[in-house]
Parts: sequence; C-alpha cells; structure tokens
Amino acid sequence: MRTGAAPLAAALALTALLPLPAHANAPRPLPSRMADTGGARQLITAVADRTTSTTGTLRWWQREGSGRWRERGRAPARFGSGGLAEGRARVQGTNTTPTGLYGLPYAFGTEQAPPGTRIAYRPVTGRSWWCQDNGSRAYNRWSEPRAADCRASEAEHLADYARQYAHALVTDFNYRRPVRGRGAGVFLHVNGAGATAGCVSVPKDTMRRLLRWVRPGARIAVGTEGGRTGIERY
Repeated sequence: MRTGAAPLAAALALTALLPLPAHANAPRPLPSRMADTGGARQLITAVADRTTSTTGTLRWWQREGSGRWRERGRAPARFGSGGLAEGRARVQGTNTTPTGLYGLPYAFGTEQAPPGTRIAYRPVTGRSWWCQDNGSRAYNRWSEPRAADCRASEAEHLADYARQYAHALVTDFNYRRPVRGRGAGVFLHVNGAGATAGCVSVPKDTMRRLLRWVRPGARIAVGTEGGRTGIERY
C-alpha cells in the first residue's frame, strides 16, 4: 500500500512549485469590490486619483449571466475644475464633481442620437434650458421653454454648448428630490477645452460608444482611488 507514496509526494511537491493561473491572482473587478451597484447590469465608473484631481479614467462594465463583471471599455475622463466632492455635502457653484452612485434617466444632444441608442434621447433645440435657479420650481430640470420663474442668468441654454452637449447623459445627482444649493445639471458629456464645471466629460467617440451600449437601468459611480470619497464605498 505504500509503494505509491513517494511518487505521489513528488507529484504534490511539483504541483506546489508550479505558478498559479493568471486569473488566480487577479484582483476582483471594480464593481465586485463596491459596496453597492444599485442592482444594475451595466455600470460606468469614473475614478480620479484624489479629490483635487481634474482628470481620471472612465470605464464601463457589463454584468454577465454568471454574475461576473466584465470590462467593456475605458477612456480618459475629465472632472470639475474644483476637483471632486462628496455628493451629499457638495455646494453649488464650487465647480466640483459630486462623488457617489447615480442613475442615468435619459440622454440628450445637439446632434442626433447614434444609431443603436436604446436609452431615451432628447434633442436640444433653441428653446432648451437646464434650470439651476434655486428659487425656481424647475430647479435641476430640463425646461423648454425656460420657466418663467427661472432666471436666464441661473440657467444653461443647452444649444450654446454645441460641442460639449453634442451628446450627454443626465445623472440623477440631486434630481429625484432636489436639495436647493447642492447643485444642478451634472452630466456625462463630450469634452470641452478643459476641466468641467462639475460634470464628467470624455472624448466624443467615447460618448457615442456609450450611447450605443447603455440600456435603461444603467448607473454611474464617481469617486477617488481611496479615502472618504473612495469609489469602493459606494
């Protein structure tokens, strides 16, 4: 009964010396490390090195039938000129991008939706505004035409930003139950000349790819690599 003991021991020792498969040491995909993804099957992550960063990386992920998240693409991203701030404590007018996990209610653009777009897409016209007036009933809402109680100086005339708003996704930051003074009009949109006023921006071809990929129910998570605004906390 002991004649095979030595060969077996040698085989086990050799196995212990063999390198593990590459996937054995690979870190879990980012969405799997997050506290909550809101039950989404599609997730966009926008990550900066630190809260003072104005650039970072945007990646998009698909949850497969097995439950495993697979990265589907990535691109450079820009954030607010004021860096990033915890969404629940953000102050309007600080040019900070709010961190957190948010829904994507619909898309809009000064250009036509890319073929294959499945999410609701609203065309921008000369009458399209986004109200940021804290005193208006239309606060943090698309307003067409501009609401009578929303001052033009406290609203964005969307057609004036043909480059940035060629294509955009609305985030529901401060959208469902708006808190006055927290901020309005936070989108994922096409890059402008530099940092944003609080949105996340990406190259135009990336935005078109995202619109062809995203489906209703997708979410976006924004955060830093670690710390109090670390994306894995959301």
